[in-house]
Amino acid sequence: MWTLPNLLSFCRIAIIPFLVYLLTFTDRLSALLAAFLFLFACLTDYFDGYLARRHRSVSNLGKILDPLADKLMVVSALIMLAGTDRVGEPEVPAWLVVVIVARETAVTILRGIALTEGIVMEAEELGKYKFALQAFAVFGLMIHYPYLGIDFYVTGIYFLILAAAVGLWSGVEYHGKFFRLLQQRTSAVRP
Repeated sequence: MWTLPNLLSFCRIAIIPFLVYLLTFTDRLSALLAAFLFLFACLTDYFDGYLARRHRSVSNLGKILDPLADKLMVVSALIMLAGTDRVGEPEVPAWLVVVIVARETAVTILRGIALTEGIVMEAEELGKYKFALQAFAVFGLMIHYPYLGIDFYVTGIYFLILAAAVGLWSGVEYHGKFFRLLQQRTSAVRP
């Protein structure tokens, strides 16, 4: 349980309250601090996977904890961003956040059901792309304001729409995989 990759996942979860606190403010400095704290958390995600594979310390807990930490971090940030009122500035569309939160919830529930059936479902490749797109989106939406000629809000919304599309696609594939595995398991048990 206390492997370095799992500790990095716990670290991402521990960062969430600080991230949420920073997102209660709408000034540029708080926005930048939140964005770079989120970026740091995303880097721990990269390193926990890298270290787990390199040191062969992949565990069933890690297979569940790593994507759960990612989901909690992204969902917390998106909910805060959708509720943030920056005077005179565009907001993050709540409907888009609902689509993403619904997908994340459905996949998390499916993982729980799979565990009760003795099936451990790790993150799929498409889900990793989805997280990368979400990370770019949330980072841009946290910065929000234009810097160096880049409109971070528009860039963030672009990546958020892509993340929602890829997320829905991967969610459908994930459910399909679960039902195939369940069917195989049921067929193997029958005489």
